Amino acid sequence: MAMYAETMLVPAIPDLIRDFHISYSLSSWILTTYLIAGAIMTPIAGKLSDIYGKKKMLLIIMAIYAVGVSAGGFVTNIYEMLAVRVLQGIGMSMFPIAFGIIREQFPLSKLAIGQGIISSMFAAGAVIGLVAGGHLIQHYGWQATFFSIIPIVISLLVVIQRFIHVGQPHPHWKGQGTQSVGNSSKNGLDIIGAVTLAVSVTAFLLALTFVENGDSVGSFTMFGLLVIGAVYLALFVIVERKAKSPLVDMKILMHKTILPSNLLIMIVGLSMFMVFQTIPVLVRSPLPLGFGGDPMSFANVQLPFALVLLIFGPTSGFIISKLGSTKPIIAGSIISTVGFASLFMYHSTELFVSVNLAILSTGLSLTNVGAMNLIMLLTPKQNMGVSLGMSTLIRIIGASIGPAMAGMYMQINKTSVPGIAGTFPTPDSYNLIFLTATIISIVSIGLAIVLRKTIPKGVIHAS
Repeated sequence: MAMYAETMLVPAIPDLIRDFHISYSLSSWILTTYLIAGAIMTPIAGKLSDIYGKKKMLLIIMAIYAVGVSAGGFVTNIYEMLAVRVLQGIGMSMFPIAFGIIREQFPLSKLAIGQGIISSMFAAGAVIGLVAGGHLIQHYGWQATFFSIIPIVISLLVVIQRFIHVGQPHPHWKGQGTQSVGNSSKNGLDIIGAVTLAVSVTAFLLALTFVENGDSVGSFTMFGLLVIGAVYLALFVIVERKAKSPLVDMKILMHKTILPSNLLIMIVGLSMFMVFQTIPVLVRSPLPLGFGGDPMSFANVQLPFALVLLIFGPTSGFIISKLGSTKPIIAGSIISTVGFASLFMYHSTELFVSVNLAILSTGLSLTNVGAMNLIMLLTPKQNMGVSLGMSTLIRIIGASIGPAMAGMYMQINKTSVPGIAGTFPTPDSYNLIFLTATIISIVSIGLAIVLRKTIPKGVIHAS
């Protein structure tokens, strides 16, 4: 549902830029605000699910999300849009709770498959969202995307209440996953940690907005935000090391295998949302700067990306259950790098972009499922909510950076087209975006190799 909602809105980014009279850099906050809210709430929700129960927290978060999507179709300016996106972003914190339920209820041998099925549901939502979103936006306007989600959210609330039962964990987990890492208490909530984390993440991402200005005021503001972000990040680490019940358990986070796994997940999030911010603008910008397409044209270009995610979600789970996690992670990192490098060199036609997105999607699927599987195997049951919350937090931080970076490049490098109002990103902006993504993907290959060398010998299905 969440990916259905997100991908329905993605084709509308050029329309929102036009209707709200905003810059490309500011438009990135339509995605980034949603992601920041998710980043802040995810570890909190994970902790609360450990304390008060997964089903109860899932219902509360779904209700908040329902309010956000219901209000989305009525906004009239960018600030109202960002406000409802905050409410929708809180809904992202349901993901680690869902993964925690999977971890408890599935046997160890089926864990990767269950996780792959969940991942494929993300992709299924993306496929439906792209097709439906392109049609709705083209014929009824972007407001219709929000209205179409309301009955789905209400139906899911009823289904969760009546049919989701969280009881005792599967017998296969008795005595397993409790000695690996970490020892967080389930008592209390780390409010100070939540505040310092919120300020740090927001300051760092706001700093990217001022890169485009190129004047002394913008540079001073950007530097000030970076300093604030760094100071609050340091405070966050200090608070978490001393807290009796930390929001982010540093012992779990810094584990020699969990840390590179989380960094890989961060790169997956960054890559995916950089694509979501960039491709609709490329497809819908007028010739010769873009492809001159409409919302349905964008949906057709992006569809192979989502279809491959749909296929490789469960397939990756089966592959990992047979081969272990690290080989698919290494293969996925290499394939992702090839996909972005090919996008950098060949993005002059819709066909080239679609094929390269399909390659990229294959790599991201393998990397994501493999890394998440390792984290679930190595985290003790009593810390599962916090650990998965941290992993989702790190993915969301990466996803927040992706559109902010893309928006920055597009805002810096733009020009006009004779006879058409407004300015549009130049080819240089897309080259910079895809080159940056390629370099980051190369880093993921190094992380995958490091991960292969740090896997504990006793971890089942890990090597």
